Amino acid sequence: MQQRFLHSDLAPISHLQIPYFEIHGANDGPTLTLVAGVHGCEYTSQQAVRTFLRTLEPSRLGGRIRAVPTLNLDAFYDRSPFVSPRDQKNLNRCFPGDPEGTYSDALAYFVTEELIKGSDFFIDLHAGDMVEDLFRFTIYDDSPVQDASRLLAEAYGFPFSIHQPMLDPAVTGATSQIAGGLGIPSIIAESGGRGLVESEAIEHHLRGLARTVAYLGMYEPTEAIEPDLEVRHFHRFVWLRSKHEGWWAPTVAVGEDLHAGQVIGTVSDLFGEVVEEIQSPVEGVAVFLTSSPAMKADGLVIGIGADEEG
Repeated sequence: MQQRFLHSDLAPISHLQIPYFEIHGANDGPTLTLVAGVHGCEYTSQQAVRTFLRTLEPSRLGGRIRAVPTLNLDAFYDRSPFVSPRDQKNLNRCFPGDPEGTYSDALAYFVTEELIKGSDFFIDLHAGDMVEDLFRFTIYDDSPVQDASRLLAEAYGFPFSIHQPMLDPAVTGATSQIAGGLGIPSIIAESGGRGLVESEAIEHHLRGLARTVAYLGMYEPTEAIEPDLEVRHFHRFVWLRSKHEGWWAPTVAVGEDLHAGQVIGTVSDLFGEVVEEIQSPVEGVAVFLTSSPAMKADGLVIGIGADEEG
């Protein structure tokens, strides 16, 4: 296994020394690229990549695995959730990037050119950020290779798989969208949250990675690793926001099934008077929610997987 640092001459990111692993198997096979730490405070995904690579025996590997366990180093060291401290941009809204842009734009461009391109499969590992509770799920996008991306999500084996449509995605500029558009099957995989290094959430990522390399024919596990729960497929990702600032109090839990019109939480003023009651507009399942009471106007409160496949 090779370990080295990636460096770019692009001015906004020329100070970065990005940790990089590369493992060449003894047999032929595809190139799988793993990236974690796009958001610096999502720790379980970063630890999972670090741990997973050290469990692999190159003599049993077919193909090549490239991996960056912690990408957004400025956000990691500044403990900056969601955004990069140098430009206050969310890196996973900046792909495919811009070499003439700011820190996040340049880093996204570097990742697109150096890590996404040249991959046969691409997995971007995440977790809920510092103020997010989350139930493990995967995302894949409309693309020419969406069927292959869906199979990749099924192989990862998390309970919820969300397909983002092209016309109404919850987010744009994410790694999975760019990879898919380049013809590279890709998913985002989420487990863990709230700025915690939880062993159970790390283990879920490790099992997902093991299932995936087995599915790709790259690595034969010593024993079968079945999905921990049956995978449920959703065809829309619905994000809800508050209208008012105040104290957010959810009344549902992640992983819980929701029905249209159900109250999922309230926002009260700092005297304790409820100023807003937030209801789910759809049938679905809560996959993440804001765990912090502090809520700004137009603040994100919950993400819902909707339009379940029957």
